[in-house]
Amino acid sequence: MAVVLDTSSAVPDRRLAVWQDIVCDTFVGLDCRSDMHDAFWGSVSQSTIGPVSCTQVNSCAQRVLRTPSRIARASEDYVLVTLGTSGANGVFQDGREAVVSAGQFVIYDTTRPYELRFDDSFSQTIFQIPRKLLQQRVGSFDTLTATTFASERPLERLAYGFMLSMSKTIEHVDPATAIRLLDQALDLVAMAFADRMHERSPDQSFHRSALLYRLKNYILAHLRDPELSMPRAAAAVGISPRYASDLMAAEQTSFRSYVQLQRLERCRRDLSDPAHAARHVGDIAFAWGFNDLAHFSRIFKQRFGASPREWREHPTQ
Repeated sequence: MAVVLDTSSAVPDRRLAVWQDIVCDTFVGLDCRSDMHDAFWGSVSQSTIGPVSCTQVNSCAQRVLRTPSRIARASEDYVLVTLGTSGANGVFQDGREAVVSAGQFVIYDTTRPYELRFDDSFSQTIFQIPRKLLQQRVGSFDTLTATTFASERPLERLAYGFMLSMSKTIEHVDPATAIRLLDQALDLVAMAFADRMHERSPDQSFHRSALLYRLKNYILAHLRDPELSMPRAAAAVGISPRYASDLMAAEQTSFRSYVQLQRLERCRRDLSDPAHAARHVGDIAFAWGFNDLAHFSRIFKQRFGASPREWREHPTQ
């Protein structure tokens, strides 16, 4: 159920202070400033999908700052993907400025300072995503903060539309379905990121990020294949196995570890899903590329603290 918070019950001269408490509780530590004084107003409605929050924000003219002092006192490592639905605002981070209005989205990073400027009333849908969920799909994307993702680009239009539609759906589906929708949304966002990075591929760091995305995308598309191998994946991307290993090593992982983790995550998801309750544990494991049930059960318990059968009986987040 969505959690709704707003300033309407506060006395007028306390509404901005109440709003700052609301946004700090909803997102991360932030400073809010406004010249609206007693006319200030704002509301949020937040739902969660596993580790990701989806928040509808409606408010008036203000500035929102993520300052170095706030960051120094925090441990959060999130990326915020913000979809404009009405009004417009400026986003400032890493020396770049983006203007975001309805039909567009932007990302910013909670581990570095940023500023948001709203000159009038606005409405936004914000997905707060642990960085690792995007990094495991596309690698580093630091150079895309404060970049406007616009409807003129097909992938960006598709990602925006899917995420906005999903935000209106998650309260009406079961948690397992919501997680599946989230996986699709993150894949679309990663594709939009990779498309932007491909444009800048003459820069070596962008080139490596684009190759890493293609490598991971091949792996994720072939997880069900028990014959999936580093040489096969590298050949599909057009690079050597050694270079592919270097790309994975830069992410503090290896081909084998990455494949195993992704397969385990999908098995965990299916074991938690009532739609798969009639399937045997072994069927699920083999469907995701495992070929040794005893090995699968052992590494599943090492990863999640419970055997596959125990997880199915008592799934936890």
